Amino acid sequence: MSQTIVIAEIAKGAIHPTTAELITAANALGSAPIVIVPCTDSTIADAAGTIQGISKVIALKSDIFAEYDASGWATAIDAVAPSGIIITSANPQSKDLAARLAARRNISVVQDVVAIEGGNLVSPIYSGKAMQTVSLGGDAAVSVRANIFAASPQGASADVSVVDATGDMATAVEEFLARASTRLDVAEANIIISGGRGMGSPDNFSHLEKIADTIGAAVGASRAAVDTWEPISHAMQVGQTGKTVNPNLYIAVGISGAIQHLAGMRSSKYIVAINKDADAPIFQHADYGIVATWEEALPVLQASLSAMMN
Repeated sequence: MSQTIVIAEIAKGAIHPTTAELITAANALGSAPIVIVPCTDSTIADAAGTIQGISKVIALKSDIFAEYDASGWATAIDAVAPSGIIITSANPQSKDLAARLAARRNISVVQDVVAIEGGNLVSPIYSGKAMQTVSLGGDAAVSVRANIFAASPQGASADVSVVDATGDMATAVEEFLARASTRLDVAEANIIISGGRGMGSPDNFSHLEKIADTIGAAVGASRAAVDTWEPISHAMQVGQTGKTVNPNLYIAVGISGAIQHLAGMRSSKYIVAINKDADAPIFQHADYGIVATWEEALPVLQASLSAMMN
């Protein structure tokens, strides 16, 4: 049985809840994982030690972890992680890290895992139109989508050791230029409301932003909207050529449901589609559908959500 190693997700100086989901995935592969916490402050690793189902925690401390530096992170983690199956989250940064670790170790990489069945990994291929089952024959780097596995519960007290890697780094990121928008990134959100070209104008995305502010959601966009309107940033794009997301709730407004968009959001837990065309392909994949223009639907949705949140 291969050792499993979970690379903890860190957000705003704390262990991100998806780490507990990765631990569940690691246990599904048959091994209580070692959890590596990349950090600048080793005390944040204590929270990882309280998650059930792990063998131990390594707080990997270095200034390099203040901001993501692909080469530096891969070098530091590779030096500490034992041989085995490395498990990361499937956000863009962690998928990049998984691929780099796989290249350094000359091992297989499997991205966007959505299920583990009998020790085999299941992930989407062909823009999500088919699923592949991968049987691991040895060490590998694996990224797992969020909101797929139940979070491993709290209540443990695993040993936490600290490894100081500060002196091992030859380079470091001196400055990180934050994106201009202060809104939640679609890759990090549990709720997303996305607009397509059916919104009619980039100015009308303000209606999506108002709802997003009410329910704590991120605002996304289809490729058609991004390509058509310059103010709609590529950072908002969900789909095959944008970001793959797995929120608990995905609200698609004025989006027809092209294959490339579905590839990025079809594994959302619940999908709500709002479109004036009753034959729009998005309705075939939605859990709930509203046939209406955005002008008709969004004011009612905003009022109802505001009443619920108050």
